[in-house]
Amino acid sequence: MSLKGKNAIVTGSTSGIGLGVATALAQAGANVMLNGFGTELEVSAAKTQISNCGVKVDYSGADMSKPEQIAAMVAQAEKTFGRVDILVNNAGIQYTSPIETFPTDKWDAIIAINLSAVFHGTKAALPGMQARGWGRIINIASVHGLVASANKSAYVAAKHGVIGLTKVTALENAGKGITANAICPGWVLTPLVQKQIDALATKDGLSNADAAIKLLSEKQPSKAFVTPEQLGALAVFLCSDAASQQTGAAINMDGGWLAQ
Repeated sequence: MSLKGKNAIVTGSTSGIGLGVATALAQAGANVMLNGFGTELEVSAAKTQISNCGVKVDYSGADMSKPEQIAAMVAQAEKTFGRVDILVNNAGIQYTSPIETFPTDKWDAIIAINLSAVFHGTKAALPGMQARGWGRIINIASVHGLVASANKSAYVAAKHGVIGLTKVTALENAGKGITANAICPGWVLTPLVQKQIDALATKDGLSNADAAIKLLSEKQPSKAFVTPEQLGALAVFLCSDAASQQTGAAINMDGGWLAQ
């Protein structure tokens, strides 16, 4: 599944799922614009990981809560690579609390980064894709875009919204050579999830390993984490010609979570 000559933006790609997807796209031959927070050393390491795949790499520190910075990131990629063929909206944050005590600023931040940023990135990238008659938009949603969990009101609302936006994007661009799909991971061992494991270990007096198994056992029957590499491979497939009629889908990769 060669993506040689294609150009991709992957948001939130300095670590975790985003870096896994960016690396998979680069290994398939796509040039990649990285984005995300991190130290200079972390950003440099991510750029090196992509360039070692033999492709061009660029980086934007755009804040995904700022629409004007998102538009500037897309413009930067178009200037660097000549065009944007693939947009992977992955950036996300998390906060857990019951609704009645959920801080308003945390709600606003999660909606801005997990949902509104997907709209702003898509809006900026679509005109070029439409002009060329080819594009792939992949939104990293979550199993929480399909089902809910307690204490995650903003995250669940945002991810449900991402799936709805994905469907609209697919319908508006059907027959134009542009697809839009959502990938819905279950538990993936990312820095976000590690924080939840650490909190569970502290609360219940468990080792980190036992806390991880307990967390997985609550929802994910496989009792194993989905990996960024597996999600990257799925993203590469969605960019391929084999997936040219795969659009508007919410594809769960969740170790059996939704099968229950």
